[in-house]
Amino acid sequence: MSDLKPALQIASFTVLLWAGFMVVPILWVDWHNDQLVRPLVFSAVLCVFLSLLFFVLGRGQLQRMRPRQMFLVTLFNWGVLSLTGALPLYWGWPDLSFVDALFESVSGLTTTGSTVISGLDRGPRALLVWRSITQWVGGIGIILMAVAVLPFLKVGGMRLFRTESSEWSDIQNNRIARVALMIALAYAVLSLLAFVTYWALGMTAFEAFNHALTSVATGGYSTSDASFGQFKQPSLLWAASVFMLLGGMPFLLFVNSVRERRWLIAKDAQVRLLLKLVVVATLSVTLSRWLAGSDESFGLLLSHSLFNLVSVITTTGYASQDYTLWGGFALLVFGFVMFSGACSGSTSGGIKLFRYQLLALMTREHLFHSLHPKAHFSRLYNQRTVEEGVLVAALAYFFLVMASWFCCSLLLAMTGLDAVTATSAALTALMNIGPGLGAIIGPAGNFSSLNDVAKLLLCVAMLLGRLEFLALIVPFTPGFWRW
Repeated sequence: MSDLKPALQIASFTVLLWAGFMVVPILWVDWHNDQLVRPLVFSAVLCVFLSLLFFVLGRGQLQRMRPRQMFLVTLFNWGVLSLTGALPLYWGWPDLSFVDALFESVSGLTTTGSTVISGLDRGPRALLVWRSITQWVGGIGIILMAVAVLPFLKVGGMRLFRTESSEWSDIQNNRIARVALMIALAYAVLSLLAFVTYWALGMTAFEAFNHALTSVATGGYSTSDASFGQFKQPSLLWAASVFMLLGGMPFLLFVNSVRERRWLIAKDAQVRLLLKLVVVATLSVTLSRWLAGSDESFGLLLSHSLFNLVSVITTTGYASQDYTLWGGFALLVFGFVMFSGACSGSTSGGIKLFRYQLLALMTREHLFHSLHPKAHFSRLYNQRTVEEGVLVAALAYFFLVMASWFCCSLLLAMTGLDAVTATSAALTALMNIGPGLGAIIGPAGNFSSLNDVAKLLLCVAMLLGRLEFLALIVPFTPGFWRW
């Protein structure tokens, strides 16, 4: 019980904050119909009760946490928020089972963007706002977890910046609260800019609010079954592409660029690779469609290609068109970038680009030593020395991704799904992308036709990918409880 106390103490705060967010959608409730007020209020009251319960059970002075306690904090808080986040949807959305509500909640908090809900255009506005809020909160939670929690557990890409880095000097000097506040401020400002931009370019205030939250969070929840295809203005596609890209970049770089009054974004190796990948993928897909004789103009082809590729690369999950119908070459490009992800320390999911860069560094080192066995190889990334443990962690991560993808695909196939649906559903859940491939879960479909077992498996897969695998796997190993 002593190891669980820190998790209870922190959960008492996060669940209370969660209750506050549940009140926000009430602003969009039709006051002539109180059927939606009660689910939101009841959910908020239950969260307040749980907050008090956790506070009482976990009372005591919070000491410096050990790794086992940090693992429990991560697992317990994400689990509690996922379960309580499902309550407004379960009690408020017509004919939605608890498994479906839980799937929607987990998909929101992990910023995956997969959905089981149809009829979004006619859905209750308050609950559409709640879906967007789950993604926005999940986005900032992911950033803070990547910066403050996962590196302590030797998980995630921010371990690369633990030395010779101004942001990590703040954290190591016990100023994490200040760093977290600055990141949250940058996140809020970027969200506000997205809202104003979308509104100015033709969205209604309601549409702009929801899409601003889910663009910066790279979540992908929309207010329509057609996703971003409901908007016909190319300017909105370009604006959304910019905000998705910004959401896919390390937020600590934004903070340090402002603090040091130097533009640090373009100097980061991850960001440079991200921009190169977007440019190459967009131009290649656009040219392939243009040469194939598409009826659309080159400019419109470029707009849709950029938007949809950025959406997949940053694991946002928006779709302006059904890109599975763009031909074999485009489908191969989309399949490749599904494995990429954007930058570590961002709101995006996926493998993250820095891990590919580390593998390339390891390959170069291996080739160099094959030619010059006794020579010294300078192992640098972003002008910082890369520790051996970071390289080993990257290899272990790739193994876990492939093993989890294989196991999850097999389990989903056992529920009756065809091979394409099972493998793409497993991949999109583990990489937190959103839509999969095929007629059932592709950009033009959703996950509603899957059975409850498949949906629960995908909930676990989404959390597994979002928590960088080890943070979810380690607490379930026998050795964890013998520390």
